[in-house]
Amino acid sequence: MPRYDYRCRACGDTFEVSRPMIAAADPAACPQGHDDTVKLLSTVAVTGRGGAAPAPIGGGGCCGGACGC
Repeated sequence: MPRYDYRCRACGDTFEVSRPMIAAADPAACPQGHDDTVKLLSTVAVTGRGGAAPAPIGGGGCCGGACGC
């Protein structure tokens, strides 16, 4: 289930709420009981080993040197 980050405008606390994506836009009350909260923009970090080869080093130019620039 996705987690969403919120910040309380009244007390400044930040907190997470786990809820289904269909409820992502629903308001969330602060753990201290305040209702004036704002949803924060979250970033996702994906790590792991993929099957893709690493990007070549060097080359230069706007297209890695393929156009001769």
